[in-house]
Amino acid sequence: MECQETVVDMRAHSPEELEKGREQAQLLFKFNHTMPGTPEYQELMQKLFDGNVGEGSYVAAPLQGVCFDRIKIGKRVFLNSNLLVMARGGITIEDDVQMAANVQILTNNHDPYERQLLTVKPVLIRKGAWIGAGATILPGISIGKHAIVGAAAVVTKDVPDYAIVVGNPAKVVKTLDADKFKD
Repeated sequence: MECQETVVDMRAHSPEELEKGREQAQLLFKFNHTMPGTPEYQELMQKLFDGNVGEGSYVAAPLQGVCFDRIKIGKRVFLNSNLLVMARGGITIEDDVQMAANVQILTNNHDPYERQLLTVKPVLIRKGAWIGAGATILPGISIGKHAIVGAAAVVTKDVPDYAIVVGNPAKVVKTLDADKFKD
């Protein structure tokens, strides 16, 4: 995936951006302390993600991160507990994606010389991908359709469709048979 890197100066937030950040932090706290499976939980989930959660999708608390309004979640997606999403660069999660616990999706990085500058790139997770427990996905990465990211993998390069990647840095160890998937 070719994606444009942008730079954000953390010292130059507008009063509106600061207020939105405060509101999201409070929504996140409430979400993380609400009984799962209740109408209130579902309502808070939709509000936190600015209505960008597809039908039949579920995000398990606790959740951590920033910029939840920059995340788009498709239909029938399951995101397990302890997900960390640093989403300033934007995250798109297509339909039928599954994530195990303790996954980190990072779209932000700090400039090595000027730490108050964030460099951000979007992350794309394509239809039917499966992300294993404790995996880390770095800025600008695209995870392919029906790909599998093994537990604790650190994804530093795009993952092709139907690939299985493991390790740090993640490497392709197998390719799944595309004909076995019903799309």
